[in-house]
Amino acid sequence: MTARCAVTVLMVIGATGMVGKAALEQALGDARVTRVVAPTRRALAVEAPGKLHTPVVDFDALPAEADWWKVDGVVCALGTTMRRAGSKEAFRKVDHDYPLAVARLAHAHGARAFAHCSSVGASAKGSSFYLRTKGEVEDALRALGFESLTIARPSFLDGDREESRPMEALGIGFFKVVAPLVPRRYRVVDASRVARALVEGAIAAPPGTRVMESELL
Repeated sequence: MTARCAVTVLMVIGATGMVGKAALEQALGDARVTRVVAPTRRALAVEAPGKLHTPVVDFDALPAEADWWKVDGVVCALGTTMRRAGSKEAFRKVDHDYPLAVARLAHAHGARAFAHCSSVGASAKGSSFYLRTKGEVEDALRALGFESLTIARPSFLDGDREESRPMEALGIGFFKVVAPLVPRRYRVVDASRVARALVEGAIAAPPGTRVMESELL
């Protein structure tokens, strides 16, 4: 039987994004979670008096001594695209530096479990800057020493986005049509399913490192 840690306080990072929004909603609705901390760069419209704390932060200067770092588990869904970031440096900051800064601070304050949204094909030896960055984050997270580390590697994500991405929407539509011809690992996956895997990983906190490829999400 898999050991379980009784998580009561959960942190959700990236709560304004597609996966993060779903993770926040699921965490707030989970009876096992008594409190949710969701640091964001801008105020959230979500309200859950008594259960949700939403500090507005600058990810370039996170408040290392804030009391709200004292959580049991973390769900990290921070991420951007190369196009939106505008440069490799800006992309790496959001997808590499920020998640690791959060992970280090949460770990230093006693967090036992960390659940991270990565990408299908992530590898520090990957063929693209994007996949290498994702893989390097995974390797760095492993080195931090969390009791429980869950890494989800979704393929194309489907769900409600704040910003319009016409070309991506067309691509997702195409992949849905040809899904029977595409290996399961590369089929479109719903963001809510990814969020569920991350939230469950952070709450159940199975010991060691668990990598969930897209076909398992």
